[in-house]
Amino acid sequence: MSAESGPAEPGRDCPLCPRLVGFRATQRSDHPDWFNAPVPAFGGEDARLLIVGLAPGLRGANRTGRPFTGDFAGRLLYGTLGKFGFARGDYAERADDGLALVGCRITNAVRCVPPENRPEPAEIKACNRFLAAELKRLDRLAAVLALGAVAHQAVLAALGERRSAHRFAHGAMHALPGGLLLADSYHCSRYNTNTGKLTVAMFEAVFAELRRRLSGSVRA
Repeated sequence: MSAESGPAEPGRDCPLCPRLVGFRATQRSDHPDWFNAPVPAFGGEDARLLIVGLAPGLRGANRTGRPFTGDFAGRLLYGTLGKFGFARGDYAERADDGLALVGCRITNAVRCVPPENRPEPAEIKACNRFLAAELKRLDRLAAVLALGAVAHQAVLAALGERRSAHRFAHGAMHALPGGLLLADSYHCSRYNTNTGKLTVAMFEAVFAELRRRLSGSVRA
């Protein structure tokens, strides 16, 4: 694990990334009824599966305050989680819809919304301390699903692992030192599904394999 330590959640007015601080201030002015703050992880700390996305969407998690909630990516993700027993309840695209995760938790590599959904390398690095703390605090964690190459690289950095030893590829399953499994999927964004880079079948295949492996895991 990385030697980095500290809180797993940034404060509401986290000052680490000046560009994101400025963008956050603009959104608070333009949309005072939105969440407009670093989006906390969703799900219990007894999770055996942690899903790591890229960053909050402007009109999704940045608006609602819950990861992958309020945009297209959330419809595909939460629908798939329900199908494979990682969630229960009905997803209604808002944080108070009553949806609950089962043995699963969701976070992002970058906790604040970036302009044009594109965090810069320095911002990913600055926020990595929170991902490292998140991974360290989950005592029952057996698998991490990275949605996209940036999330994959952020997880490796948070764990102190070399990128060259575990290259991103959709559907790849990486056995990490210590017994943790790192799984890869293309991000479930509308762009990826519209272009055919990611299909529902491809996405579900990753979860089917994760469910199979977690069902047979004996990791405490």
